[in-house]
Amino acid sequence: MRLDLQPWGETMTELVTAARAAEAAGAGVVWAPELHRSAFTTAAALATGTGKLAGGEARIGVGTGIALAFARSAMLTAIAAADLDELSEGRFRLGLGTGVARLNQDWHGVAFERPLPRLRDTVEIIRKVLAGGDPINHRGVRSIRVRGWRRPYAPVRDRIPIYLAGVGPAMVALAGEVADGWIAHELCPPADLRDRILPILRAARRQDFDVVAAACCSVDDDPRAARRRAANVVGFYASVRSYGEMFENAGFAGVCRAAGEALKAGRPADSLGDLVPDEMVDAYTIAGTPDQCRSKIAAYDGLADAIKLSAPSYGLPAEETRHAQDRLLDLVGSLR
Repeated sequence: MRLDLQPWGETMTELVTAARAAEAAGAGVVWAPELHRSAFTTAAALATGTGKLAGGEARIGVGTGIALAFARSAMLTAIAAADLDELSEGRFRLGLGTGVARLNQDWHGVAFERPLPRLRDTVEIIRKVLAGGDPINHRGVRSIRVRGWRRPYAPVRDRIPIYLAGVGPAMVALAGEVADGWIAHELCPPADLRDRILPILRAARRQDFDVVAAACCSVDDDPRAARRRAANVVGFYASVRSYGEMFENAGFAGVCRAAGEALKAGRPADSLGDLVPDEMVDAYTIAGTPDQCRSKIAAYDGLADAIKLSAPSYGLPAEETRHAQDRLLDLVGSLR
């Protein structure tokens, strides 16, 4: 199983340094998320800052994990993907996700109606733009009609892999149908992957389809300290209505209610970890001593092709996140 990393940095320079450390540790792909930074700008920094270890033996992949699919036109997304594949010399993977309705409509001022066909159209348009040709036409929830345009630069590869993030069954099935890979939500326990996700993907996925699990990974010699660093991640999602059913089905409805009430009372969403019991942290993150974390990572073997690991950062001082990432990088290196 490939070990991937979502690097963190208080500055872009520090983030690239972390990606280089991940490459030296043997990680397979570094993924750039999109929230406080642009996924494409971050991926460009990662692309130019990696792939250059002595002897050329390491060629770590670079991906957006994930970029918002609707906040940009599909054509601009395709052009950015082609540029990033050139910058990375063929190491780029385009990861896309829909985000939730409020993020699209209130933050970015874009439509969110019929997200499933909208995402299907987005993938098809991106592939048509990347394939070249003139004209480029597509009619659907998202449409495009281009005349007299052709990218005048030779592509690095014939096909750039497209990954889709999905939580619900319809989005997961769409990934298996139209994409080259699926990227899990940050809270993706092995049991959920085995019992809910893989049966959907097996119905549609091709032989070379890449299943990327994901987990916040908090490593410390003191397992309680490790859990407490990861707790804010779980608390954040417990306060989001979209994930309520998932937590309720696992017996954590009371935590969701408490997190929602705390949020309404004015507490920051990334500071709710004190409301999350240790058993909930254990259920949704990889947290503990190095040996405990190795064992929890091993539970994904045979289920995922890769696992995207990220250090805890929600509500933590930068120095604590920095320490947590250093421990994570040590762990990745010990597993390669």
